[in-house]
Amino acid sequence: MTNVHDTSCCSGSTGCCSCETGYCGPEVPKKEIIIDFLYLDLSVCTRCQGTGDSLEEAVAEVAKVLEAANMEVLVNKVEIADAETAIRHKFVSSPTIRINGQDIQLDVKESLCESCGDLCGTDVDCRVWVYQGKEYSVPPKALIIEAILRAIYGGSPNAPVRDEEYVLPQNLKKFFCCKRKK
Repeated sequence: MTNVHDTSCCSGSTGCCSCETGYCGPEVPKKEIIIDFLYLDLSVCTRCQGTGDSLEEAVAEVAKVLEAANMEVLVNKVEIADAETAIRHKFVSSPTIRINGQDIQLDVKESLCESCGDLCGTDVDCRVWVYQGKEYSVPPKALIIEAILRAIYGGSPNAPVRDEEYVLPQNLKKFFCCKRKK
């Protein structure tokens, strides 16, 4: 057994250790955590823009924890530009953050989004984030960090897996329809 403090294994060419961490043993492949950020618009919608900013800040803040947990984070930014894309991603509300396929919010709550209304020319509702009993138009960084840590270290999931057949929400149908007319 190799002593953790024994750095002599680093002198060999086996590629078996990390001198930075002091760990000598077989290399362990990184585990992947996949974060999907799904949104309607990043050019005008302040909720989508703010959610993207909160997500970036949250990932940056937990970067050392993720590294220590041997996790590699892959963030996918997905613009839901049309009904076909919404259907393919089973998109329920904008913006959405999913970690390893799970929405980080248990319930979907929406309110009037003036930015998307301006973009579309009609009233459009977008997601409201609920955290510690308060509603936010942009998810607090702490909400995202908690969801990331829960995905890594376990605990009960935030959202149930939805087995029911997906139906494009009426609000999104309206958004895509009026966006096409512009």
